[in-house]
Amino acid sequence: MSSISVIGLGNMAGALAGRALAGGNAVEIIGRDPAKAKEVAAALGGATVGTVGAAPAGDIVVLAVPYANAAAVVSEYGDALHGKVIIDITNPVAPDFKGFVTPEGSSGAQEIAKAAPAGAHVVKAFNTLFSHVLAAGPAEGRPLDVFIAGDDARAKARVSAFIESLGLRPMDTGELAMARALENVGLMQLGLVAHSVKHTNFFLGVSVLS
Repeated sequence: MSSISVIGLGNMAGALAGRALAGGNAVEIIGRDPAKAKEVAAALGGATVGTVGAAPAGDIVVLAVPYANAAAVVSEYGDALHGKVIIDITNPVAPDFKGFVTPEGSSGAQEIAKAAPAGAHVVKAFNTLFSHVLAAGPAEGRPLDVFIAGDDARAKARVSAFIESLGLRPMDTGELAMARALENVGLMQLGLVAHSVKHTNFFLGVSVLS
């Protein structure tokens, strides 16, 4: 099992931390509001509380913060993230839900990687799952698919093992540049919510035909 530090106190942070604990992982919760961080950890049961700015205890650090804050958070930690695997779960969607706030040709994950110290490896994952769907886990007898992208094979292997510990199925899409495609999937899901599905109780997965 893995040791995980979750930076953030929102719905995705709670869903990921809860599944991680259920999967036998060690979990640390880190947030700018110490009182709320303690509340979240207590509600989960079994999680520890970290200190903002101090080196995260986990070998895998989950950035469960809004994209607008993500690169700044990584920069703030600086060399404390050396040797860590950083999971970027963000969707850098523009306020009008018609595009992205990232530079043309780049992705949120690639911009976050630019802010990370040498020796840290960013892996895109979990951005195509809604928090309540993630918290519920397998649906209708099949595991949820978690699409990942990253440049370092070992980092992706560690993230894949972590995903499997959650009872989910990792689906490797390639190098970190593929994060742009995954973020487009996240945007597409918002389009489905707005125009056809009309709710968020769904997930996108892969059915392999024999």
